[in-house]
Amino acid sequence: MSGRTRVAPRRPTYAPKTAPAAVAPEKRKPVFTKVDRLQPGTSGHNLIAKVVNSKDVPTNARANRSFSSKTMLSRPVARIAECLIGDETGSIVFTARNEQVDIMKPGATVILRNAKIDMFKGTMRLAVDKWGRVELEDTEAAGSFEVKEDNNLSLVEYELVNVTEE
Repeated sequence: MSGRTRVAPRRPTYAPKTAPAAVAPEKRKPVFTKVDRLQPGTSGHNLIAKVVNSKDVPTNARANRSFSSKTMLSRPVARIAECLIGDETGSIVFTARNEQVDIMKPGATVILRNAKIDMFKGTMRLAVDKWGRVELEDTEAAGSFEVKEDNNLSLVEYELVNVTEE
């Protein structure tokens, strides 16, 4: 090997890929609805409502837990409260869970985002699950309405009817 120099083989160089400019989708303004427009089996509702009253539902600790002793010690008991909320068009029962119970105090004005209608014993209940949000509305303009309690949608009983076409 006289006169020859050994050169390391060239490694290909890769340029970093530049992603096309990510265009964020344009956010839509939320469309708020009124309580009297709620229908059974619907979801995705945004509401501004006032809390009329709130009462805690006693939960049986054994009913919320499984039979395994390990999970009985690690899982907290769920807190549930039934709250009557409404606006100037009507009222409905809202089922508050865990952290939502602290927000739902009588007289508070709340914003419910992505709420859904659950059916319980044939009546409508409003609920917000993990995909929604419950917020306190602190502006003075939001609390300027009186709740129409005589139009309680949770007192209307519905029945599921199967329709067959002949």
